[in-house]
Amino acid sequence: MHLRDIDYRCGDTHLRGYLAFKESSGKRPGVLVFHEGLGLGDFAMERARRLAEHGYAAFAADMFGERRQAANLEQATALIGVLRTEPATLRARARAALATLVALPEVDANRCAAIGFCFGGMVALELARDGADLRAVASFHGVLSTKLPAAAGAVKASVLVLTGAEDPLAPPDQVAAFADEMRAAEVADWQVVSFGNALHGFANPAADGSIMKAALYNAQADRRSWAAMHGLFDDVLA
Repeated sequence: MHLRDIDYRCGDTHLRGYLAFKESSGKRPGVLVFHEGLGLGDFAMERARRLAEHGYAAFAADMFGERRQAANLEQATALIGVLRTEPATLRARARAALATLVALPEVDANRCAAIGFCFGGMVALELARDGADLRAVASFHGVLSTKLPAAAGAVKASVLVLTGAEDPLAPPDQVAAFADEMRAAEVADWQVVSFGNALHGFANPAADGSIMKAALYNAQADRRSWAAMHGLFDDVLA
């Protein structure tokens, strides 16, 4: 497998992503992987490698710059807060990652998708709302609210939301509001899958409640949500 760091920029911010793909001839679909609130680390990189094993070129993006990582919830909240209060900056950094991915010679720019976990799930959805040229977007236990709802006809991607039924960061009213947003935006293909008894962070084996009590790994939800993502990709990236 081919693995390497890639440096790129968004304005004055230096970003360092992580690329994974298997050696083969020809172009292949590309998938962006957006990290959780702690920053680009082992979990997002491992997911990129898993995607590469399935034949994708996977690029784990750096949303914080300089590949910064938070050591605790307080630091994560500060890093996330800067981008949540400035959605235009968040979207610009996500766009910079997409531009880096599609420019790679191994990638078929017409067959790209984005996924994200926790904070990264929100980023993936914001990229879809912004009208990025993506075939699919999958959000794993991401926040669903937004300061900039999708405009009618703007979303080009098929949208898959994978959420925990007990996730306090995506409560039922937020899920309902997201569904209303998708209808108002006339999104052609969207779905929400809610996993019973699953909390925030259900897809990350390192989520043990120590950093956030509401973040707890759920092996069943992890397995089924990953399968749902592959099902969507098989459908729209083929």
